[in-house]
Amino acid sequence: MNFKSIIQHSIPLLAILFFTSCAPEVIEKPTALTLSEGFENPMGFYDATPTFSWQLPVAKDVSSQTAYRIVTASSPDLLPENADLWDSKKQETSQSTWVNYNGKPLTSRQKVYWQVRYWNQDGAPSAWSETQHFELGLLNNSDWQAKWVGLNTAKDSVRGRGKVLIHKPQYLRKSFEVPDKVASARLYITSKGVFDVSVNGTDVSDDVMSPGFTTYDKRIETLSYDVTDLLVSGQNAIGIELAAGWYSGRLLWGNTPWDNTISPKILAQLEITMGDGSKKLILSDSSWKGMTNGPLEFAEIYDGEIYNANLELPNWTTADFDDADWTSVTTSEIDAGVKLEPKRHTAVKDKIKLTTKEITKKDGAVIFDLKQNMVGVPLVQAPMKKGDTLKIRFAEMLSPDGTFYTKNYRSAHSTDYYIAAEDGNITYKPKFTFHGFRYVELSGFDPSKEPTKDWVTGIVQYSDFDENGTFTSSHDKLNQLQSNIVWGLRGNFLDIPTDCPQRDERLGWTGDAQVFGPTSMFNSDVYKFWASWLQSVREAQLEDGAIPWTVPDARGNKIASSGWGDVCTIIPWKIYRRTGDIGFLEANYEMMKKWVAHHELKSENYISNMMSFSDWLQPFPENGDNRGDTSKNLIGTAFFAHSAKLTAQTAAVLGKKEEQATYDALYETVAQAFDEKYFDETGKVKEVPETQTSYLLALAFDLLPENKRKNAQANLLRKLNDADNHLRTGFLGTPLLSEVLDEMGEIDLMYKLLFNESYPSWFYSINQGATTIWERWNSYSKEEGYNPKSMNSLNHYAYGAIGEWMYERIAGIAPLEAGYKTIKIAPQSNTPLTSASATYETPFGQVASSWTIEDNLFTLKTTIPPNTTATVILPGDKEKELLLDGAPIKNKNSVQLIKTSIDSFELLVRPGTYNFQTILKTR
Repeated sequence: MNFKSIIQHSIPLLAILFFTSCAPEVIEKPTALTLSEGFENPMGFYDATPTFSWQLPVAKDVSSQTAYRIVTASSPDLLPENADLWDSKKQETSQSTWVNYNGKPLTSRQKVYWQVRYWNQDGAPSAWSETQHFELGLLNNSDWQAKWVGLNTAKDSVRGRGKVLIHKPQYLRKSFEVPDKVASARLYITSKGVFDVSVNGTDVSDDVMSPGFTTYDKRIETLSYDVTDLLVSGQNAIGIELAAGWYSGRLLWGNTPWDNTISPKILAQLEITMGDGSKKLILSDSSWKGMTNGPLEFAEIYDGEIYNANLELPNWTTADFDDADWTSVTTSEIDAGVKLEPKRHTAVKDKIKLTTKEITKKDGAVIFDLKQNMVGVPLVQAPMKKGDTLKIRFAEMLSPDGTFYTKNYRSAHSTDYYIAAEDGNITYKPKFTFHGFRYVELSGFDPSKEPTKDWVTGIVQYSDFDENGTFTSSHDKLNQLQSNIVWGLRGNFLDIPTDCPQRDERLGWTGDAQVFGPTSMFNSDVYKFWASWLQSVREAQLEDGAIPWTVPDARGNKIASSGWGDVCTIIPWKIYRRTGDIGFLEANYEMMKKWVAHHELKSENYISNMMSFSDWLQPFPENGDNRGDTSKNLIGTAFFAHSAKLTAQTAAVLGKKEEQATYDALYETVAQAFDEKYFDETGKVKEVPETQTSYLLALAFDLLPENKRKNAQANLLRKLNDADNHLRTGFLGTPLLSEVLDEMGEIDLMYKLLFNESYPSWFYSINQGATTIWERWNSYSKEEGYNPKSMNSLNHYAYGAIGEWMYERIAGIAPLEAGYKTIKIAPQSNTPLTSASATYETPFGQVASSWTIEDNLFTLKTTIPPNTTATVILPGDKEKELLLDGAPIKNKNSVQLIKTSIDSFELLVRPGTYNFQTILKTR
């Protein structure tokens, strides 16, 4: 080969090498891609204008983001360079969360594919992410061609507890033909009631108690399922079990804005795309058939189920079942004033299995102890004789004589029955009810058989979310408290945030929700859960701005309570601080303004006269009232000012300067009225009872002038000292206790209150055997037995609000900027702890803080996720050396020492994992 040929053959290779060497290095792709409130590849999605979020990988060449590009398309084959729906182009910004979709309008049923890439701190581009997708559900009522169908069960029903109609469960079915091979099939479905659906004998999903509990007079959520693989060419069938649930079932008070006397109904629309592209619709209509003489004879949330195996209907959801003697359904049109919208948070599912730990025989029955108070249903596998009835009872605790304690269930019968069709082992799991329990009692089983632990398994049910954080320490009782908080959350997050899961209530009490919401965000991934419930709160808000006591509203008395209705300002702000999602504030801002207007309506000269449950269940009330001793008007005025302030802060974030000024001025005016009415010149409460909570509200909500704050703090300490340094706070005061004492620098005292063993304290219930948070500080004691009051739930999360302080101050993880874009790591160590650690999944990735003390050596291990920065504050003697990874610290790009004090170090830290050590200053 001559020289010319060599050159000609070499030029292309040289060019490739040249351009390859000059091309920017491609770095690791983004991870944890989600939509809106954290959805991953959702089916039947609710949001046609979603937001996009992603995380940067933990990699040595990735510290922060300088730009991103998002592409969306109608087909994955068009990505990334031929996106036909939206191409954001390269956006020079560090934003990696809550990026608004800004492409072509999206419509019902549409499937969208998307990818994202980012550029790191050095301008290097990442590889494209894995392709993600979402498919929209039916977004508008006009998308539905089906009709509501069902049987008139009201005419056959009986008057139950609370004089409500008890509707017999329905069995509904439809046979249909599919002429050809199916390319895809979607089932869109909902109910006025709760349902379980099967196609050709196979359950469509493992969802529980669908569609869930919403403001049914305003909105009913719909579910979307991919049933492509369940259909066959030829004859097919769909079968639905339908029960009353929340819609037509028994609820406390039962005075709902929707008509809860009607028979339950189903709405179903099966849309089939054939292999040739043609469409076929199977709609709920007058051609469906139904009956009520099936095995499930009774199903109520409060009262349990009756299942008669003698009435089972083999293969009734298959095509070859003969339904000739079934009844034609009645139909009704879709209600024009009630929105049908895709479910906007995850459905309830079976989440955890608990095995029986101990068996006790008692008076012919057998008691199975799971050793953990839980919410859900039992899976019962027990031997029976034909015709016998197995009675399944539940209790959270036992009476001193070993019998069931069910007084706290009040009128909730909370009992399941199974009638055997033949001799042998039965398997039964209730479907349309749930119970709060630790103990299960069986009677009516085959007496010739010896009971074994595997007869009963606890199936824990709650909305399908995962853990979002962890907390542990060197103290067993503090760890048990954390466990009790988590189990209280699991037990009361069954589609809505409930007050309790066992008695004749189980409602979305707003006061309980507002105090526990922040703690819940640390422990579980519940953003979408709260976003969904806040939509119900917006829908339930009355014309005068009042927020009902419970949401959805079961009382219907059109009266709001201060401290309870303020959930509509407190939760939006607190969740914004956790997530950084401005869209959440936008969605709730008008509701916040209307609520503040209602506060003003219920006040005179800015002093509240609103009804209030006040500092609910305050211990040792001098007035003997469940509402405690703190003045309801003082409480109402304090929350009036606080809600005005939160609304002003929200206006500021949303860039509404004039409205911010208006609400700031209102806050100042109400605060001044509060101060003049309730505090004298020495910073002492006047005219009304002096309580710990009265001082906590004034200090936490910043309602006093600077010259009174110190005296008010001193008066709070005096009230605590008068109580032998024990709390005297109820639902509203307790969450503020740690916040205020921390702000005062009273860490020793807060630790003392937290670690108190005697009543009232968090450890008191643990010493009595609690495995969840209790409604009362003294729901039970080993010496005195059960509290005689009728409200005595042993699974009630409100006092679990202390968990927020455990994460933020004991472990030391808190946001300095909304959404943890900047993080504060500042653990507060104190006796009796020698260690504590926590992790938390921020929108940017996991942050971790773990500290130990050994021989006066304080060690902090912390992880800061990419695309954030952190301020780390360590306790330590400034005269001693601060170590990083065992060596003296030197300012460098990732860590900078920015301040020292006599007993602490403050550092600015970039993403990474660090091991700091200091010598504590001797007290």
